[in-house]
Amino acid sequence: MARVIHFEIHADNPERATKFYRDVFGWEFNSWGGPMEYWLVKTGVPADPGIDGGLMRRTQPGAGTVNTIGVTSLDDSMKAVEAKGGKVVVPRMSIAGVGHCAYCLDTEGNTFGLIQLDSSAK
Repeated sequence: MARVIHFEIHADNPERATKFYRDVFGWEFNSWGGPMEYWLVKTGVPADPGIDGGLMRRTQPGAGTVNTIGVTSLDDSMKAVEAKGGKVVVPRMSIAGVGHCAYCLDTEGNTFGLIQLDSSAK
């Protein structure tokens, strides 16, 4: 069974958003340091239930929170999404040292991510 392993919050003003979540929930934010503005979000200690995530500057009007689901085969999962009426909207891409991901729409128009972890990804 595939599980949600990461979330992304899209924000018009990342500085304001990180302050909000830090002040309200005590979350920690660290810059990814990659080619785009992206902050890793630590929501608690690994031993406790829950997941960590990311925060990024909103690039599309209306983009909200995106849950990312860990899968064993990205290609098979993208095929299954389309076979069941969903749509792949951002095709397979690599995240160096993390894995390969894609973004999809479900049958209701909700965006979600798929990720196949692979630390050797370049």
